[in-house]
Amino acid sequence: MSDNQPTRREILLGTAAALLLKGNVEAQAADSSICFMSAVEMARLIREKKLSAREALAEHLKQIERVNPKVNAIVTLVADMAMDAAAKADEMQARNEKLGPLHGLPVAHKDLLETRGIRTTFGSPLYKDYIPAEDDIVVDRMRRAGAIIVGKTNTPEFGAGSQTFNKVFGATRNPYDLTKTCGGSSGGAAVSLACGLVPVVSGSDSGGSLRNPAAFCNVVGFRPSVGRVPNPKTAFAWSTLYTSGCLGRSVADLAYVLSTIAGPDSRAPLSIDEPGELFARPLDRNFKGVRVAWFKNLGGAPFDPRVRAVVDGHRKTFKSLGCIVEVAEPDFAPAEIAFRVLRAWGTAHSAEGDFRAHPDAFKDTLKGEIEEGLRLTGMDVARADAAHGQLWRGFQAFLEKYEYFILPTTQLPPFDVNTPYPTEIAGVKFSSYIDWMKSCWYISATGNPAASVPAGFTPEGLPVSIQIVGRNKQDFSVLQMAHAFEQATGFGKKRPSIA
Repeated sequence: MSDNQPTRREILLGTAAALLLKGNVEAQAADSSICFMSAVEMARLIREKKLSAREALAEHLKQIERVNPKVNAIVTLVADMAMDAAAKADEMQARNEKLGPLHGLPVAHKDLLETRGIRTTFGSPLYKDYIPAEDDIVVDRMRRAGAIIVGKTNTPEFGAGSQTFNKVFGATRNPYDLTKTCGGSSGGAAVSLACGLVPVVSGSDSGGSLRNPAAFCNVVGFRPSVGRVPNPKTAFAWSTLYTSGCLGRSVADLAYVLSTIAGPDSRAPLSIDEPGELFARPLDRNFKGVRVAWFKNLGGAPFDPRVRAVVDGHRKTFKSLGCIVEVAEPDFAPAEIAFRVLRAWGTAHSAEGDFRAHPDAFKDTLKGEIEEGLRLTGMDVARADAAHGQLWRGFQAFLEKYEYFILPTTQLPPFDVNTPYPTEIAGVKFSSYIDWMKSCWYISATGNPAASVPAGFTPEGLPVSIQIVGRNKQDFSVLQMAHAFEQATGFGKKRPSIA
């Protein structure tokens, strides 16, 4: 290379100057503004050749270098691989090839999702060097849509618990208060979005893992209906507890990304036979006269008064949208049996081999859950399955009168990052590491779609979110209501100062 030719690093890191030289008015506030641009807008600029994939990647890599050491969100970075992919993406565009909806957008995948050729640890020392040969379906669909993989985001060990820490990478910190947890298990994903490290992230949800960290990090999380994002490789093909999905800095961004990963797969028996493109439609809707049920206390589940104050204050927000708001909730008692037993049963099945070979490699809470699952009898599982059906039928009947059920996403604000899990809320003590998450896993057990949307902050400045639950398989309807609430409030626009 001659002396007057730029190096590859200069090309990648000198993005702002290059954009200004090209006279691109829309990109004059490059640097961090690119990192907080909406995914929808970024994709548009790339398609219109006003921003290249290499330029977008360069700014995000700089943001990762600057902010990630403070929060520990992206735990495996594949910058060279991403640079190669960005260069190829720009070459595709120069040849006028057909582009996918996510063309050129940097993406980070949760470290529970297998990524071909990229380390996937599941947050466990047993897999700290594991490199998969195939992609998870979410990863594959995002690749095909044109997204560029930057790395993997931190997760609790095997995704167990809504506090993101493990023995491989340590803890991920909340960007709004570095002494607090970011939630989990898609904790690294939520923090990556909140800090502008990437515009697109994947995640998954069993007990609240797409909603809890979204709430703690002031971004949007959405648990889709089971089968909306199919999992053709899961051992429990008929289970409705676990689903993959994504998060976003806005509802529109989330819906846009969801449109690329949703859609049927003949290998998944619960797969919903609707194209993902449906989620790319405009989200605007009139909610005049729509009936909304407002939670009471979820059958006695404790709530931190700071959370209740923020959430209850939004009854007027829904009324301002034209909704008819009534205090009402279904019976969640069957969820206590169904979720706890079926979760322990599934955990024991998936981890049995590793657990019997390396029992000391598991954290205490996960070890206890596996042991509980191994003790279950066939009749225990049968009773749980029956309770699961009872819960589902009761919840669907409840939503015949109401189109939405509104409740807090979490029962307390972000807590100390060194606390494995809360042992009490409002004076109510817990015996299990999932007791503090009932506002999420009660909803998981129903199988209905649910969104977590930023709703405000505690007096200490910690994020609080509201949870919007919709009717069976009415995912787009939930996103429409979430979008309306977001537009009426705007709390998701407040970014953490460290970013």
